[in-house]
Amino acid sequence: MSKTVPPYPESRDLLRGKTILVTAAAGTGIGFATAKRCAEEGARVMISDIHERRLAEAVAELEKVSPAGVPSRLCNVRDDADVRGLVESAVDELGHLDVLINNAGLGGTANVVEMTDEQWEAVLDTTLTGTFRMTRAVLPHMQERRSGVIVNNASVLGWRAQVGQAHYAAAKAGVMALTRCAALEAAEYGVRINAVSPSLATHPFLNKVTPQSVLDELTAREAFGRGAEPFEVANVIVFLASDLASYMTGECVSVSSQRA
Repeated sequence: MSKTVPPYPESRDLLRGKTILVTAAAGTGIGFATAKRCAEEGARVMISDIHERRLAEAVAELEKVSPAGVPSRLCNVRDDADVRGLVESAVDELGHLDVLINNAGLGGTANVVEMTDEQWEAVLDTTLTGTFRMTRAVLPHMQERRSGVIVNNASVLGWRAQVGQAHYAAAKAGVMALTRCAALEAAEYGVRINAVSPSLATHPFLNKVTPQSVLDELTAREAFGRGAEPFEVANVIVFLASDLASYMTGECVSVSSQRA
């Protein structure tokens, strides 16, 4: 078992000339790592988030990779007006949208018998319905251009059970089903829609909100004895966003070393 983190990847210009919008890209998780990897691979990136300060900090970091600038906009994916405003702004800023990466999601822990309607609805509305809203808003633009890619962030919990995660697992399973169905509808327009399903991605925010005992248990399930670095998940998103994945649509790719 190797716990060694691989070297950070060198750019291969996989996304040269692409325009990409990433939701929930502030902070230290998969969203920011994805935006950074996309920029490093030559894309022009715009990011959104619900947290104003963290969004500004993310832009400042990304501009070290993209000196031409990184447009950004606050967006709550639970608000359809926000969502439509974000897509319109992205098209205005970037000229057009080649790729949408739906990363926004909300977690939490509660057993079913203790879970409130509010907890259930918040997770489902952000994680599943937010992905639906973004997809609905961007598809007309991509269909008109007869080109585009959407990559959704799902989870292995869409397939596997975990105590206290019924709302999150249901939402992520929904993201997988949405991915498959929307992909069939979009295919005739030359638009591809896929998803990644990470197991455990390690980053500081996760450490703050998850008890160490739970992290230890989850880590023990991984064949490599460690969680993924966010950039390792981002690498797969980059692949799905690139022309190398031209024949893939409706797929949910597990980014995991969990044993069956």
